[in-house]
Amino acid sequence: MSISDAILTDFDRWIATEFSKTGAFTAFVVLIEIAENKVTPLCSTYFNVIGDDVDWSGITVLFAGAGREWDGAAFFPNVAPFGGPLDNSVARLQLRGLEERLDDDRLVLNEGHCFDKWGRRMKIEEVEGE
Repeated sequence: MSISDAILTDFDRWIATEFSKTGAFTAFVVLIEIAENKVTPLCSTYFNVIGDDVDWSGITVLFAGAGREWDGAAFFPNVAPFGGPLDNSVARLQLRGLEERLDDDRLVLNEGHCFDKWGRRMKIEEVEGE
């Protein structure tokens, strides 16, 4: 393992792999709060990934602008029908649909790629009796 591999987060590895697989794409992002056995979506946004130079430290700087404390983030990559990022009107519409699905079922988060605030991969699990 090289030194540079040692400082990469799970997010860094994921986004580099996703970009190499699909090329440019739109990422829907949902910031989440995790408390006891409850996951709450806080806010959402989207951005276009047009290169492989995105890393977790840069993403957390962007998230600081949300003005909310968060414990994790779920990323949902989307590609336009003929490749590349979605146009803004389509992205807004699809993000709204994702938000509605999350209102109904928090496990929809697992359809994306979830990371904690340190960029480590995580999974949302259903709690018995809830």
